[in-house]
This record gives sequence, C-alpha cells and structure tokens, in this order.
Amino acid sequence: MTMPMNHQMKLSLQVAITDAQQEILTTEALSFLEQLTDRFAAQVSDLLQAREQRQALIDNGQLPDFLPETQSIRDSEWQIQSIPKDLQDRRVEITGPVERKMVINALNANVKVFMADFEDSFSPVWDEVIQGQRNLRDAILGSISYTNPTTGKHYQLRDDPAVLICRVRGLHLPEKHIYFNGMPIPGALLDFALYFYHNHRALLEKGSGPYFYLPKLQSHQEAAWWSQVFSFTEDLFELPRGTIKATVLIETLPAVFEMDEILYALKEHIVGLNCGRWDY
Repeated sequence: MTMPMNHQMKLSLQVAITDAQQEILTTEALSFLEQLTDRFAAQVSDLLQAREQRQALIDNGQLPDFLPETQSIRDSEWQIQSIPKDLQDRRVEITGPVERKMVINALNANVKVFMADFEDSFSPVWDEVIQGQRNLRDAILGSISYTNPTTGKHYQLRDDPAVLICRVRGLHLPEKHIYFNGMPIPGALLDFALYFYHNHRALLEKGSGPYFYLPKLQSHQEAAWWSQVFSFTEDLFELPRGTIKATVLIETLPAVFEMDEILYALKEHIVGLNCGRWDY
C-alpha cells in the first residue's frame, strides 16, 4: 500500500498523540484508515438511516418478517468460502476487554478462542482504545507481558495461546477523536484499520489470519458493507480474496430474519454466525 508523497491527509485528530500512541497511529496506518473512511464512511450514515426507517415501521405495528425480495437466496443452494483450520474448533470461547493483563490471561486460558473486545465489555476512552491496539499487537508478536505494581506478579504468554479474534465497535458508534471532512469517523473503521494494519502479516506468518467479530448487524446490507471493506482491504494489500475472516453476532431481531442473506453477502469472508445466550 502506498500513498503519494505530497498527499494532504483529510483526517483530523482532535487530541494530542503521545509517543507511545505514535507506535500505533503511524502515518502509514492513518493513511490506510483515511482510504477506508473516504470510501466507506458516508455509507454508514445511509445504513443507520435505514435502521431508523425500519424501526419506525415496527413502532407503527409492522412485525419483522423474512424479505420476499431475497427469497431466492434462502431457497437456492450455495456455500461460503472455506474456513481456516484454526477456526474449525471453537467449542469454548472467552471474551473480555483489551486491557493488558486480561489479554494475557485470556489467551493463556484453556479455551480455543479469545474474542478481544473493543465493544460491549469495553469503554472506548481514547487512551484505552489505542493502548488496546498496542496490547493486541504485542500479544500477536509474542512480546506482551505485565507486572502487577502491587504484588510484583509477572504475566506473560504461554507457548500455545488461544486463537485471537478482534471484535470491533458497532456501526452506530462514532469515534469523536478523529474527524474526516468535519465529521467523526465510524469507530468500527478505526478498530478494524488499526488491528488489520499492524497485525495481518504477523498473523498470517503464524498460520492464522486477521479475524473479526462483527456486532450489532441488523441487515444483509450492513453485511455487504463489511464485505466491501474486507475486499477493498485485501486488494489494497495484495492478499487473496477471503484472507480476512469474520463471525457475525446475531443480537438484533431484524438480523434473525436475514441470517441466510447475511451469510450470502459475506460468503467470501464469513466463517459463522454466533447467537450469545444473553441475546437469545
């Protein structure tokens, strides 16, 4: 991925960056984020407006139902692309915020997958968002460690940590610390861009890959938006189609009626749907 030498960045950071944060908010990473934002951010507003319109219909008494215009998808035979080997056994998964000690303990737990969470279990305070990205980068590089300042107990990764999946923020959550053309960017794009940019090479070299959990989806159009983000990224970094993999959380009622369509829209990237017990 390259940017012109005389490129004037349209992203505007609304906060000073520390030296530690500069490790994550590099010029190259921000250039990638800007390309994603320039191409895809405006569509998020349209998707959120569609949510409001659907909710208005429900408020007026219209019940959610299967979409007649997508019946052919539900009735026809098709399949998603292959599932990576390290995502084929997911019988036990654990989740938690991207705090440093939590990341170490979760990856060391006797589980198959750790979902590193920038969403429900995490408050997106700016400093913690960027520190969370540093923690995940260090975990993937195998260099992460933590020493409790009170007890002196030292934490570090075992030799065979769990598979790491990053859960980004939902589409409805903006990131007010970075503006593009005078508007806050989608927090989901920031989370995705930084995690992918800093970690995809190391993950692929280890036989894993850039894996994501997508929360709060309400329609197959939103799934299609994510598929476009993934495919654009793969093309930009000259990666094979389907390198980026995603699991979609079914945690909204509208999505229940579009599960086939969501799978179809993301068929080159999706590996499964997940309905958590609280959502059920």
